[in-house]
Amino acid sequence: MRDLRRYQSELEIQNQALRYSQAVAEGASERFLTLFSNVPLALMVVDEDSLVLESNAMALKRFRPLEHDPPLNFLLPFVSGQHVQRVRIAFDRARSESGVEASEVVFSCGSGGQFTGDLHIARIENRQDELAHFICAIIDQSPLLAERRALRDSAAELQTSNLELQLSKNRLAAVIDSALDAIVCVDADHRITIFNPAAAALFQCPSSQAIGSPLARFIPDAAVGLSYTNLTTHAQLGEITGLTASGGEIAIEVNLSFENSAEGGITTVFVRDLSARKKIEAHRNALESQLRESHKMQAVGTMAGGIAHDFNNIISAILGNAALAQQDVAPGSPAQVSLTEIDKAGRRARDLVRQILAFSRNEAPERVPLDLAEVVQETVRLLRVTLPPLIELTVELQPDTPKVMADATQVEQALLNLCTNAIQAIGPQRGSVRVQLGLHRSVQLAGLQAPASLLEHARLVRLAVSDTGSGMAAETLERVFEPFFTTKPVGQGTGLGLAVVHGVMRTHEGTVQVHSVPGQGSEFSLWFPPCDALGATPPDPWPAGSVAEWPAPSTTGRGERVMYVDDDEALVFLVGRVLKRQGYAVTTCTDPREAAARLRADPMGVDLLVTDYNMPGYSGIDLLREARSIRADLPVALASGYVTQEIEQSALAAGALALIHKPNDVDELCETVHRLLDGADRSR
Repeated sequence: MRDLRRYQSELEIQNQALRYSQAVAEGASERFLTLFSNVPLALMVVDEDSLVLESNAMALKRFRPLEHDPPLNFLLPFVSGQHVQRVRIAFDRARSESGVEASEVVFSCGSGGQFTGDLHIARIENRQDELAHFICAIIDQSPLLAERRALRDSAAELQTSNLELQLSKNRLAAVIDSALDAIVCVDADHRITIFNPAAAALFQCPSSQAIGSPLARFIPDAAVGLSYTNLTTHAQLGEITGLTASGGEIAIEVNLSFENSAEGGITTVFVRDLSARKKIEAHRNALESQLRESHKMQAVGTMAGGIAHDFNNIISAILGNAALAQQDVAPGSPAQVSLTEIDKAGRRARDLVRQILAFSRNEAPERVPLDLAEVVQETVRLLRVTLPPLIELTVELQPDTPKVMADATQVEQALLNLCTNAIQAIGPQRGSVRVQLGLHRSVQLAGLQAPASLLEHARLVRLAVSDTGSGMAAETLERVFEPFFTTKPVGQGTGLGLAVVHGVMRTHEGTVQVHSVPGQGSEFSLWFPPCDALGATPPDPWPAGSVAEWPAPSTTGRGERVMYVDDDEALVFLVGRVLKRQGYAVTTCTDPREAAARLRADPMGVDLLVTDYNMPGYSGIDLLREARSIRADLPVALASGYVTQEIEQSALAAGALALIHKPNDVDELCETVHRLLDGADRSR
């Protein structure tokens, strides 16, 4: 009985608990329904087939604002077609995930049109044998959509701006890095923040080591320009001196650009390297100096040609009168000694004038069989006049050295340049210069660049100049023949001497060899092919059968009539006396017009006409032409102290049988006259 009452009591307790649980559940359900119905969101309970099981008032109001609008039975028909697939995927994900969101889904709402909302999906636990249920909340984003899109557009614009800014920075960096001029940026403390590759190359300092350094490390004078920061936006420092990382000085041009801001000032320094410009200016100045020197030499040549006429006449008068005086003075007379010395001095003056004129002429090279021993002797004679007292000049000439095809003037110039360089290499010290001439085996040219035609000969003529000077290093030897290259101080050399030597040997089908050791002197060897090896014959400007081919006759005249025309009265007086003593009938004129008039008056009264080339207002060539027009068979000759190739060609064209180079001595003049008259007799 007691157990029955206890059982009844426990059963009552369980019933009460059950009623309480039911009451609590009913209360929770009521609260959920109240919350579900009154929450200000569109809420729906949807199964996996999109069937709407429950929907709150907000959902009905949103999707079916009017009675005649379609009922809210299924959710997917209210989803815009372009978003249906995205919503299906969201429901599939919600099966396994705690919560899924499909943002900005476009929904249709009957007569209410469309609205955009975020769809939040969460699965509701239920029995396994039932369809999956989901609670869906739709948050209307239409009021916020414009703002959201505006924010999104702003974010996109900001991202685009940042991208453009980055691109601008990249482009600016590329421009700075590729600039040919050095660009350096400094902060308010004048410390380097940017150092482009051109600056690194100019100042010989890597950018990593330059960043953070004060600008004064490379541009000491920049402080003057940096003080203008608050006064202007640009400043020009012009040409100043910069310093490399190792302390070397460089010529630069500096411009400054200032940019002031709240964070502080930024200065951009543009630096241009003036080294190349300086080199160009120096080279230009050197070329201008050489051009002035060339003009000076040209003027000297013109002056030499201009004075040659008068000076040659004076020398001719001295030599001629000395020769006549020697004939008048008895042998053994004391006056003979003086007259002999006068004759020697006159001949030396004549040779000196010829040498000066040879160097002053600007003629194309005329290669003829040439005895280099004579060239050496003439050059040495000139050198000894100005040879320093501490320098000894020796000459070694091998006998029977073959002649070479060469232009005497050019070879003399090359030899003179080599000897002058040798003397300058010795300097003020005691030393010696040696000139050697001889025939040597061509194997000595092994390894040297030379014309193939030169190396074909077993033996070559070698003209060498050696000295005991300072010698040359290997790097100097490599450039020794470059035009304008010189190791001499400015103003003491043009750098053209050895270049001229090289050019002379090239035109002569030869080569030049150099051997030099620092401290042991230098040796320059000029190699020529022998004349007999070339099989050449001297060019003859005079026609075949001319007087140059005939043997010299007796120097005594037989009364032949000679007309001599020259504007120098002393020379005319001398020639008249000389030829009369030799047995000629002489007519002299100082006016070429008077000579032409005499020829017209008596064309057959003259057997030979000899005229000077350069006379005031009248050319000897003109007189030759006029004389030949008066009498075509009249032998004529031209005399001049300044003979160029053009003058020679003009004389030949005018019919001259000989070209007499002044000054000459009495024997030379008489022999030429005899040859011309004898040739005229032979041609008749």
